[in-house]
Amino acid sequence: MGEQPTYVTREGLKRLEEELDHLRTVKRAEIAQRLHEAMEEGDIDENAEYDDAKNQQAFVEGRILMLESMIRNAVLIEESTKRRNEVSLGCIVSIQEVGENGEVEKYSLVGSAEADPRHGRISNESPLGKALLGKRVGDEVTINAPAGSLTFKVVKIK
Repeated sequence: MGEQPTYVTREGLKRLEEELDHLRTVKRAEIAQRLHEAMEEGDIDENAEYDDAKNQQAFVEGRILMLESMIRNAVLIEESTKRRNEVSLGCIVSIQEVGENGEVEKYSLVGSAEADPRHGRISNESPLGKALLGKRVGDEVTINAPAGSLTFKVVKIK
């Protein structure tokens, strides 16, 4: 099965590794303790605490598998200090909506594992991220949003 690459910065990879370590060492032990205590209560067929702990265990084990896959397939985004002339992973791009006198918005273009639009980190797989890849200062991109089509102009690439 061909797994997709996970594009991450060095700090993003470190966060993924820390989360994986926490799940393996802390969360697994907490869940094992909950399961042990729930089983000591007796009948597990009608034990809500046992069911909840089993559900949490399944979630944690699924997340561990996902993190292991992401780390195994990690491709580091090089954070170059050289001047960039087109939008690529790892850059900070400033855009402004065309036809609006709105403020310029800045986004870091990162892999989906690190995306956090509220904090200015958009994924290369998002509609805006895909549209911006390869563009240069002055280029315009149009994306379809729930509110309709939006057109942005690339103002600066860093």
